Amino acid sequence: MNRENPPETPLRVALFAGNYNYIMDGPARALNRLVDYLERHNIPAIVFAPTAKEAAFAHKGTLVSALSVPIPMRSEYRMALGITPRIKAELKAFQPTIFHLAAPDLLGSSAIRLAKRWHLPVVSSFHTRFDTYTRFYGIGVLEKPLNMYLHRFYSLCDQVYAPSESMAEELRKENLSTDLRIWSRGVDCERFNPQRRDLEWRRSIGFTDEDAVISFTGRIVLEKGLDFFTEVIEQLEKQGQQHKVLIVGEGPARARMQKRLPKAHFTGHLSDEPLAKAYASSDIFFNPSISETFGNVTLEAMASGVPCVCAEATGSLSLVLQNKTGFLAPYGDHKAFTQHLGALIQSKALRTAFGQTAVEAAHKFEWDAILGGLVENYRDAVSRAR
Repeated sequence: MNRENPPETPLRVALFAGNYNYIMDGPARALNRLVDYLERHNIPAIVFAPTAKEAAFAHKGTLVSALSVPIPMRSEYRMALGITPRIKAELKAFQPTIFHLAAPDLLGSSAIRLAKRWHLPVVSSFHTRFDTYTRFYGIGVLEKPLNMYLHRFYSLCDQVYAPSESMAEELRKENLSTDLRIWSRGVDCERFNPQRRDLEWRRSIGFTDEDAVISFTGRIVLEKGLDFFTEVIEQLEKQGQQHKVLIVGEGPARARMQKRLPKAHFTGHLSDEPLAKAYASSDIFFNPSISETFGNVTLEAMASGVPCVCAEATGSLSLVLQNKTGFLAPYGDHKAFTQHLGALIQSKALRTAFGQTAVEAAHKFEWDAILGGLVENYRDAVSRAR
């Protein structure tokens, strides 16, 4: 055996997630993409995450259910309670060479301790701005202890993956990790593209061919900034700006939003081809969220040829090119958002120009290249741990 060049440790990935298949959200979709990529490249993977009685979609790979309880104020989501004897036995049988944590929960904290005990590298991906949630649920008193917990959690990981450079910059300011890397998100440009635009479908839900349709896609939850979305739409109506509103998604705040926007069309949850059709059949994508770390929905809208108006927040800052693919404005600035949306409502030519540039920008985010880069980060973490 060549002692200077020992054989490479094979990758065997144990992934710990807060949600993998019971709610269709951005993090779950990204993690399923990852596991699908690993399996296609013959890299064994096993997933540990909470499950529900009914899955929202068919997941990729092997999933082991983690003991969990509903999260207070957001009971549709579940919090894993830690590594149980069953999970530990599954891990021993699987023999992982790296732990990947996708949520800073009790399961993730337990996984960090176990990885250290087993002398395994542990990496973590940053998916959600949990620090922003306190403002939407009236629990500001928890902001400081939450930030302290998050800082300690990520500081114990060998690598931390931010989904965008703008998110990474925020984490650098907080000294969250000594080894911060980018794991971007990709988009399926074959599925999401301008050719999916369907005027017949628009007409079937009450929109004319000339209507300027403002859309939102995502979970209908308060932390997406939907109260602010509603306030801006109400301002446009007061100004006499002619437009229609399309809301794609489902969530606990739907009834609240429908009450305030009675003229809007709500599709409920859509996926696959119907989702792609909805994106491309709108004219302006309005995403006020500041809780995103990347903004998968914004990238999908861009790939669909739709100009985007977004809050200046991590994720959107790395996706939307100001005055080229859309507009960015500070969250809470009603005047700026109504001006930007108004400009796009009034000018079909501007919408077309921004949309064409958005498609070109979206094509730079190709999934396989992005996931291949993540696997190289895995290999680096494993080699350093030997």
